[in-house]
Amino acid sequence: MNRRYFVMGATGAVASTQIKSHMLASPNDTLRVACVGVRGQGRAHLNQYSQMKNVEIVAICDIDDGILNDRIHMVEGKTGKKPAGYWEVRKVLEDPSIDAISIATPNHSHTLQTIWSLQAGKHVYCEKPCSHDVWESKQIVAATKKYGKIVQHGTNSRSGVAIREAIDKMNDGLIGDVYHARGLCYKWRDTIGRKPVTPVPTGVHYDQWLGPAPKHEFTENRFHYNWHWFWDYGNGDFGNQGIHELDIARWGLGVSYPHKISAIGGHYMFDDDQETPNTLTVAYEFREGGKNRLLTFEVRHWATNFEDKIHRANDSGSVGNIFYGTKGYLCVEWYQKYWTTFVDPKTKERTDGPAREEAGNNWANFVEAVRANDPAKRNAPIEEGAKSATLMHLGNISYRLGRTLTFDPDKLECTGDHEATAMFRRKYRAPYVVPENV
Repeated sequence: MNRRYFVMGATGAVASTQIKSHMLASPNDTLRVACVGVRGQGRAHLNQYSQMKNVEIVAICDIDDGILNDRIHMVEGKTGKKPAGYWEVRKVLEDPSIDAISIATPNHSHTLQTIWSLQAGKHVYCEKPCSHDVWESKQIVAATKKYGKIVQHGTNSRSGVAIREAIDKMNDGLIGDVYHARGLCYKWRDTIGRKPVTPVPTGVHYDQWLGPAPKHEFTENRFHYNWHWFWDYGNGDFGNQGIHELDIARWGLGVSYPHKISAIGGHYMFDDDQETPNTLTVAYEFREGGKNRLLTFEVRHWATNFEDKIHRANDSGSVGNIFYGTKGYLCVEWYQKYWTTFVDPKTKERTDGPAREEAGNNWANFVEAVRANDPAKRNAPIEEGAKSATLMHLGNISYRLGRTLTFDPDKLECTGDHEATAMFRRKYRAPYVVPENV
């Protein structure tokens, strides 16, 4: 790493004394943002903030020196200002002049880094899924409530203009009584093969990357991106791409927590290092408001048909949602498009209903909420993200145990199933421990 781009916490603290306290009393005040974890989705964070008026990326943090160096050059080239570089997030949090932290690290670090950021007095944008287990969903919401900061979840569809309209229209009865939602995550995923244990690459701060996860010797498959397919760090494609569609399905169905969860699937076709299923079907039964509703979710990793017109031309997959009501059905294509089909109950004839295609900007909405210091302005509140993440975790637990679960959200347990409830909370590797009392 080029050391002139590395700023230790002490240097950042000295510099911060020369900058005014940022209360963001005016919409014209500069919002100072630090981005943490910038290889994949984190690069999208950098691109978004670097285009915003009165927003400055003042720090970048990544455990891979090569990635860090590249992103510093990238932001400097876009904005003309060179952000400070760190490999340890806690050093970033020592700078009191930073207003907000934007987190795009692997799933297993999301909750801990969010809580650390809140404790340091920062607003937080946390990528999906916000938690790595059920208990962390509870803790991240508790911390948000305690510290009173703006915390936005990275479920971008919540800010999609067309999708928000679709949800509103369903709430107004556009397709009648919505009784079933289907989430689709069909993406063409090839085998990851098998990778041997190797020395940690030069410039990679591996212990920091592992964070709360158990110590494991370094392999390429457990690192960049492929970490998604290992239980210690990721949640499979259900918790990767799928969490977007699961969140939309729960949102559109108008429900919170399921009564029963049943999952079945497996790791098909390939003999490789992947631990998580590449094909999965999960069913959730809800008993809220005196009505039974069903949510089903499907993860498929290989060749697929297209569901209605839901498809992604770039990878020949179908990623979206279908809502079934008593008057017809409504389809959502991930985050920016929806269309409606009415069905005549007598003739079974179909007619096109309302449709729209228009995306939104979840990061811009976060900035708006921070400037107003008003959590009600968030399109993707962490409280909703935590609910959807909990559903995903319950589905994975049902799959791993091979049985149906009955969930009690008030007691935060699976009724009569101590083994399942024990999987709500993982063991942490000190000192990377999510606190009991946030």
